[in-house]
Amino acid sequence: MTDRHAGDHPRVVLGVAGGIAAYKACELLRLLTESGHRVRVVPTASALAFVGEATWAALSGQPVSTDVWTGAHEVPHVRLGREADLVVVAPATADLLAKAATGLADDLLTNTLLTARCPVLFAPAMHTEMWEHPATSANVATLRSRGAVVLEPAVGRLTGADTGKGRLPEPAEIFAAATRLLRRGLAGAGADLAGRHVVVTAGGTREPIDPVRFIGNRSSGKQGYAIARAAVARGARVTLIAANVALPDPAGADVVRVETTEQLRVAVVTAAKAADAVIMAAAPADFRPASFTASKIKKVDGAAPGLELVTNPDIAAELGAAKADGQVLVAFAAETTDLDTALDTAREKMLRKRADLIVVNEVGVDKTFGSERNQAVILGAEGGRDALPELSKDDLADRILDRVVDRFA
Repeated sequence: MTDRHAGDHPRVVLGVAGGIAAYKACELLRLLTESGHRVRVVPTASALAFVGEATWAALSGQPVSTDVWTGAHEVPHVRLGREADLVVVAPATADLLAKAATGLADDLLTNTLLTARCPVLFAPAMHTEMWEHPATSANVATLRSRGAVVLEPAVGRLTGADTGKGRLPEPAEIFAAATRLLRRGLAGAGADLAGRHVVVTAGGTREPIDPVRFIGNRSSGKQGYAIARAAVARGARVTLIAANVALPDPAGADVVRVETTEQLRVAVVTAAKAADAVIMAAAPADFRPASFTASKIKKVDGAAPGLELVTNPDIAAELGAAKADGQVLVAFAAETTDLDTALDTAREKMLRKRADLIVVNEVGVDKTFGSERNQAVILGAEGGRDALPELSKDDLADRILDRVVDRFA
């Protein structure tokens, strides 16, 4: 196998299958090349019916071929897979997934997939009926069982007037998934969550007072989204339950949108029944108005109306009480007190909620909520304590998932 040198630009093979979404791969190629990756595009013959060879060659600065005969003296069907640091197939059609799952090799791309010993990422795109067909489901399960990362397609407009699940995720989100997977591959880390179902909550719930007002909090959802992206890159099937989050859907995650704490509770309790891990990164409102006013509350003689509050259910505690054997529950404790008091409070919460891990961080204006970085302490149910320095939320996401993987082991 060809040696890889630390100073080299990471080598990426971008496979493009024959679907209408092939044009979106041009944007993905641009993102990869402009961020310093050396990209070799390997389209199928049918992909060239949508985007021509000259386009791929001009954007990548590399030769383009679809068959194993071009440049046969270089044995491209073996060399490309061996030398790659990452293989991305976007779009991956139902036909391409079937060939990859069964080991068929009738062109340069499928030969490359068989010889690749690096991480492989598939970004499916097809009509909903094709994605949901038992044959496609079986092929996806096979690929995932072998360690390949197969993203969940997005929901939206498909070919013609059709809408549904099967849309190619946005190129920027595929790029984010690809670069995270590449980083793990270069570090020697594998898809250690392959075959696992991870449920993540993110954002902050809102409790309506009247049609225009609500009780809420400052949570942006960035940490939960970072965890979802990291779990996808580690091979997990991810359900992301998002409460009032204004961020692009992470490629590969099934996104369920909610608004109130009760909606969050219903969604996460339902998803948790088939989950290996539940990570409660959302910030549910502790209280809600006792009643909802159907019309906007008006000021009367300048007097402020009274607002009666009631307590919302403790979702994490409900999950802990119903937790199946082997399931890992991660709670969060957002505190505004000093660290020692915060840790004491978090330990009590972890015990009461029957959580396996709890992530403790200080929050407030310009602290954690909405920022790109986070500083946390991860406590374990058996007494472990991992005090982390300030990290990007992406890096903290991987640290949290490292602890989840340890619990599985």
